[in-house]
Amino acid sequence: MKSARAVVALFVRSRTVLVTLGVCALVVAPIVWAQGRGGGGRQPTYFSPNAPYDGRYTFVRIKYDMTSGATRGFRGQDIKWAHDYPRGERHFTKIVNELSSVRAREMDTNILTLDDPELGKYPIAYLCEPGFWLPSESEVLALRNYLTKGGFIIFDDFFNDAWYNFETQMKRVLPNGQLVPLTEKDLIFDAFYNIAQLDNPYMGRGERAQFLGIFEDNDRSKRLLAIINYNNDLSEYWEFSDEGSIPVDLSNEAYKLGINYIIYALTR
Repeated sequence: MKSARAVVALFVRSRTVLVTLGVCALVVAPIVWAQGRGGGGRQPTYFSPNAPYDGRYTFVRIKYDMTSGATRGFRGQDIKWAHDYPRGERHFTKIVNELSSVRAREMDTNILTLDDPELGKYPIAYLCEPGFWLPSESEVLALRNYLTKGGFIIFDDFFNDAWYNFETQMKRVLPNGQLVPLTEKDLIFDAFYNIAQLDNPYMGRGERAQFLGIFEDNDRSKRLLAIINYNNDLSEYWEFSDEGSIPVDLSNEAYKLGINYIIYALTR
């Protein structure tokens, strides 16, 4: 796992760029696949084939079986693990390339299961809607091995009672792992940008975003294995950052957090 990490030698730090993050996504090539709006937001009707590993940072989205509580959305296509695909990751990787020296694929993003051996080539994974996540025993073991061998996972896009399923599944993965609230003092929030405030409300839903993590050996001085965006949905800010429907400052914060996650994971 550690050998697969990208070499990150130089980072661009510029306060003036923050106000333009939401606008930068406008230059991303348009998505041509048909999409529809339903109970789970925009859902794709087509998934791109995975690109072969070539050493660049590749956004890896985790595909999973869903719990019986999953709902069907537009034309039966409410695929929980695919929310905000592919616009969210394509906008985000465009910003990563624009603002850092990380070499990121922009048009190619991969979809893998947790027990796919290919996952070991990629040090960062993204899993959304974990309130509906139901990993098999092989996936539980694979995620445990992935994290303890150097992998990092981002959990995103879940609210309120969805916490209970997520907590249950993570206890299967890391029975002794402690889910601890993170603060602005944790290193991940100063890995690239200094994030001075974590309690922005999420898109008028009245919820306060919370950030939690699991540290190696439950030791806060060691590596963060996972970050949990609870009562939050960073990829939705990324997806719609080019439409004007989300305030630019909120999209900026979402991009800043995402870049910090990537830089943190690639340098530890």
